[in-house]
Amino acid sequence: MARTATVVNAPPEAVWAVLADPPAYEEWVVGSKEIRRWDPEWPAVGTAFHHTVQVGPLPVKDRTTVLESEPPRRLVLRARARPTGIAHVALTLTPEGAGTRVSMAEWPVSGPPAVLANPVQDFLINRRNDEALRRLKRLAERR
Repeated sequence: MARTATVVNAPPEAVWAVLADPPAYEEWVVGSKEIRRWDPEWPAVGTAFHHTVQVGPLPVKDRTTVLESEPPRRLVLRARARPTGIAHVALTLTPEGAGTRVSMAEWPVSGPPAVLANPVQDFLINRRNDEALRRLKRLAERR
């Protein structure tokens, strides 16, 4: 399982506001090219947004679904990017001083990444997620 974290200079509610805004995922999720549509109740459990991600030279259309939602503390997503696989992503928001510690854990649940799960893969996922959290931090601090 890949894990990374950052501290955002904004309260959990400000970070949650970014997570609760489907079009914002286009700005902070690395590889995301477009959020095409979303359920109006996002991020309630069972809701989804439909996205396009770039996998190498190919755009892949799929969706991300909410598995758990505890505003403004925790969001667990099922992110699909077939044919590369499906991953679960858990974002945990913990107050820290005047800011928020945002922890992100990601683990593949199907497809080749789930079969090949190893420390090298986790390292690469962490590098991508470090950049994602840097972008999320920027968005939350701007709001």
